[in-house]
Amino acid sequence: MRAESLVKIISSDFYTGVPDSQLKALCDCLIHKYGIDPKHHIIAANEGNCTALAAGYHLATGKIPVVYMQNSGEGNIINPVASLLNDKVYAIPMIFIIGWRGEPGIHDEPQHIYQGEVTLKLLEDMDIAYFVIGKETTEEELSAGMEEFRAVLAAGKDVAFVVRKGALTDAPEVIYKNGHTMTREEIIRHIVRASGEDPIVSTTGKASRELFEIRAAHGQSHGYDFLTVGSMGHSSSIALGVAINKPDRRIWCIDGDGAVLMHMGSMAVIGANRPKNLIHIVINNGAHETVGGMPTVAGSIDLVGIAKACGYPNTVCVDSFEMLDSELEAAKSRNELCFIEVKCSIGAREDLGRPTTTAIENKRNFMEYIK
Repeated sequence: MRAESLVKIISSDFYTGVPDSQLKALCDCLIHKYGIDPKHHIIAANEGNCTALAAGYHLATGKIPVVYMQNSGEGNIINPVASLLNDKVYAIPMIFIIGWRGEPGIHDEPQHIYQGEVTLKLLEDMDIAYFVIGKETTEEELSAGMEEFRAVLAAGKDVAFVVRKGALTDAPEVIYKNGHTMTREEIIRHIVRASGEDPIVSTTGKASRELFEIRAAHGQSHGYDFLTVGSMGHSSSIALGVAINKPDRRIWCIDGDGAVLMHMGSMAVIGANRPKNLIHIVINNGAHETVGGMPTVAGSIDLVGIAKACGYPNTVCVDSFEMLDSELEAAKSRNELCFIEVKCSIGAREDLGRPTTTAIENKRNFMEYIK
């Protein structure tokens, strides 16, 4: 199924979402067609944010919006779907496009397995009718499904297209880049060198994969690190929980800009608690790079200013390895909560692997190390 065909059949003129690798063809199609245009296409902070934004679009225009996401984002939409959109409340119609990671019978990473099992059940529980798009789905079948959906939408209910792996294809080529030169993997290598044997909590996506491979290349223990392979946006809160309860250990958090945006309220909680043993590092490439490079708004906001306003006593932005090394050493000597934003290029090695230990092994090794 060509991504452009899906867009044409749905025939909506407003999309908002959080990018997903399984929906990359759709995301590239929307970027090519609209770019980032508040009238037609907005990449939002998290899936609940998208849903509320789309609700506002419907209230203002009376038209049907589309929200796209990975199925891991279903948890973030439950509240607005149940307490805002539902036909027992405001009856706001909406179309969801959901990438089905972890579909039963299809190999995927551990963080997607259970989510994949409950993807359709969650939609049923939220009273959202769904149509599954696979590689074999024809445009005629999709058009027929959309026609059935129009009656559901007219009744103030919500619908979803659930997209199987490889089902969407043939998007226009879009190149994502920025003007920064430092690579994320090399940045993490510098952090590893500075942190020594201190525990690290790392964020979802390629950052954790790169950290794992750096440890392996150096012959270091993977027990030093908690890899937040799922639960995007929550690594800094995990690090806060560890730091509060291990006050004699310096704790590092390697975060990403997309993750920080997803649950930015966590920065306010960290700043209010001011753990002296936490160093929060945000590698900012202004992109959802792990799922394809689509832009975030972090390229145009002041993360350092936000951290300072949240109560972080030490905040800085660096854009060179010389500055990075200097600030990492300064953070180690302060014995105060620190925030370091690192400007980063978009991209990763083609041969980047994945952790060879299981999530349970990672948890046990990390808990044993910090015990």
